[in-house]
Amino acid sequence: MHQSLNPEEKISISTDVLIKILDHSPNEIYVLDRDTRIVYANKAYERHYGVKQSEIIGKLNDEIFSKGYWTPSIVPLVLKEKKSITIKQTSYVGKELITTAIPLLNDDQEIELIITTTQEPDYKELYFPEEQEIEEVSEVYREKIITNNKKMNHVIQLCEKVSHVDTTVLIQGESGTGKGVLAKYIHKVSNRSHAPFLSINCAAIPEPLLESELFGYEEGAFTGANKSGKEGLLMAANGGTVFLDEIGELPLRVQAKLLQVIQDFEFIPVGSKRVRKVDIRIVSATNQNLFDMVQEKQFREDLYYRLHVVNLHIPPLRERKEDIIPLVYHFLSVFNKKYRLNRLISQEVLDILYQFSWPGNIRQLENMVESLVVTSGPIIQLSDVPTSLMEQVKQRTDQGKSTYNAKLNSYMDFSHTADHPVSLDSVIEEVEKELIIKSYARYRNTRKVADQLLISQSKAARLVRKYYKNIETMTD
Repeated sequence: MHQSLNPEEKISISTDVLIKILDHSPNEIYVLDRDTRIVYANKAYERHYGVKQSEIIGKLNDEIFSKGYWTPSIVPLVLKEKKSITIKQTSYVGKELITTAIPLLNDDQEIELIITTTQEPDYKELYFPEEQEIEEVSEVYREKIITNNKKMNHVIQLCEKVSHVDTTVLIQGESGTGKGVLAKYIHKVSNRSHAPFLSINCAAIPEPLLESELFGYEEGAFTGANKSGKEGLLMAANGGTVFLDEIGELPLRVQAKLLQVIQDFEFIPVGSKRVRKVDIRIVSATNQNLFDMVQEKQFREDLYYRLHVVNLHIPPLRERKEDIIPLVYHFLSVFNKKYRLNRLISQEVLDILYQFSWPGNIRQLENMVESLVVTSGPIIQLSDVPTSLMEQVKQRTDQGKSTYNAKLNSYMDFSHTADHPVSLDSVIEEVEKELIIKSYARYRNTRKVADQLLISQSKAARLVRKYYKNIETMTD
């Protein structure tokens, strides 16, 4: 027979159990001390902002807020009013959030702690605009640069430096890395943001039509031409920014006319003798090696150097592992809104997506999340992930184990130690370093590293500080 508890009997809960309880809360719990320093954040925080707990604990709230993870800030209101405040916020991955901040006051009515709880509103209770408006909202989300990667942040900083001058910018990177998004960002933060932004895929327009489409033509310029002529795409973007994607596909004849536009801001439409003036900024992009094309006489050298004044390189997603989870949540929010759903994603699926190499980069990740949203149940599970992706992750994991075993076997080969002594300490340190880097790259949390490697958290934290500083130059 079940024995009921004595109401007066105290139940003790360990710190670990309490943390597990808080981490399983569907709502974000975020605690600040009297100096607005972050003392705690649960797992839901990571869901909302794509930032690991270990990256924010101990930092000032203003420091994290300044990174633009959410807006507006509720903290100044609580500090001023010293009472519970509730507001609507938007996270930088596109989530709408309802946030309540509760101040805990001491006997002198001074704030000791600020406890904020945040939840996502029920999508069924939200107003849904027409389909066209949804697409526009989705497009705005895609223009945001979501990254925690140092190299990518450096690229964004360069964008902001050059955005207010009209110099040409060449963006290079693999297909699907977000070159178009970066071009839009340059335009959005520039002095031309009020004017048109025109994106032209040079590979999508048939070569015979490319010159007339870009520069326009006069009446009777060629058979089938519009009787009144046609204004070209460059003139349509007058005053704004023209983004020439896949610039390497431009024919040499068109390259010469584009060079004239960049140098003199003028051109002659097809079939005309009249020079047209145009005020545009040129941003171009390619996934080809333009320098090699110059050597092979497939691309004009003078145009290459005019386009190459500022060169930005977007690293592939496999080199931006810390961006995978934030981008997953970003696209999850976008497609939940688009399809009027409220899908959640399991940790097991997040782990698989984190381990995948993403040869198609961010575009492939976006397509994958959209597919998972429309084909899964309320929670996206491992069974919803395509078999091909699971197999590639398994193959990569098996290859990593084989490489590790081969390295370990080489350490254990003593056949040549008489001539080439092996330092036991250096071997142990090498293995220790590899384990720490791999574990922290996966969990981004010293407590979980300690649990996985069966060491104390203080030792895990010390080893992470020792080895993880060079992680940017390494891969999983």
